[in-house]
Amino acid sequence: MYKILVVDDDEQMRVALSATLKHLNFEPKVAKDAREALKFLKKEQFDVIVSDLKMPKIDGVEFLREVKKVTPKTPFIMITAFGDVKTAVESMKLGSFDFILKPFSQESLKKIIDLAISHSNLSRESEKEKTDNDNFIFTSQTMKKIIELAKKVADTDTTVLLIGESGTGKEVLARFIHEKSKRARGNFVAVNCAAIPSNLLESEMFGYEKGAFSGATKCHRGKFEQANHGTLLLDEISEMPLELQAKLLRVIQEKIIDRVGGTEPISVDVRIICTTNKNIEQEVKKGNFREDLYYRISVFPIKIPPLRERKEEISELAISFLKKFSSKFNKNVEGITDNALELLINYPWPGNIRELQNVIERAVVLTEDNQITTNEVFLHNLG
Repeated sequence: MYKILVVDDDEQMRVALSATLKHLNFEPKVAKDAREALKFLKKEQFDVIVSDLKMPKIDGVEFLREVKKVTPKTPFIMITAFGDVKTAVESMKLGSFDFILKPFSQESLKKIIDLAISHSNLSRESEKEKTDNDNFIFTSQTMKKIIELAKKVADTDTTVLLIGESGTGKEVLARFIHEKSKRARGNFVAVNCAAIPSNLLESEMFGYEKGAFSGATKCHRGKFEQANHGTLLLDEISEMPLELQAKLLRVIQEKIIDRVGGTEPISVDVRIICTTNKNIEQEVKKGNFREDLYYRISVFPIKIPPLRERKEEISELAISFLKKFSSKFNKNVEGITDNALELLINYPWPGNIRELQNVIERAVVLTEDNQITTNEVFLHNLG
């Protein structure tokens, strides 16, 4: 049964809409204003949001802006009077699925909700199909097994640890798991633990309150809140400072966060995927990584082999990148010569798939023919 969030400051309208939606075999939940609705959205997932335009304090348009921050893929339907049609149309530019004019019949309400749900379902299927077809080339038996593992774990909330060298496609696989999961409607949020200075990482992950420190002029929602009901990717988690590892362990265990400068704990519902290019067991022995956190994040480890161990995929990956960049640069590059392909297959690819993609992009830019030859293939350790 599809869940519908109804937001209206008029009690009679809320009651009437709730009764109508139940009659239409939907599961309604009502909120008296946008603030209450946003609290619901941080705790639950809904298939459609139906909101009045005219509301006190936070009107429908401002509410829509906030909704897009919390759950951008949930269809939003605006209820409006005839005189506010222009505003309702403007709201569609902000991401509203559609609007419905007062007064409306049960049939028209059902039709617009059914359309919104259908559109949402088609979008998710399209995204999953794109993830399947565009992001993965896996002809090797090893990669086929990895994809099957990813599909099996996707629909659970189990924490996944993706292990592999830089450039092997760990983030791509993390997105694949998200799109195959029941959380696909929620946000996929990535934070690179190695790229953010340690003194900023805590506020970036957990957020901060206004006035928490110099320069904190307004409240900031951290990555955990942004990923609520979705997936949070902690990229290169082995680079996370020890003091922050203890706080992360508490979040995983208790599913609550504390904003920097905050006094009230905030509940979060987040699926965590971690990646590392290091041997975390060795990092634990060195004292660089907490053993208890390691056991928490490695419930379902998946090791992605380097490209040099799955050479049978190099030619397909190269052709895939060739098509991508040929289209991007509006060129008619149709293939790769046998000699150039042999060069690619025999190269050890220390930078893995990311390096291969860069090599093909550069070759497409350089070639003046419809084929990439050895003249356009520049590999670092081959001069």
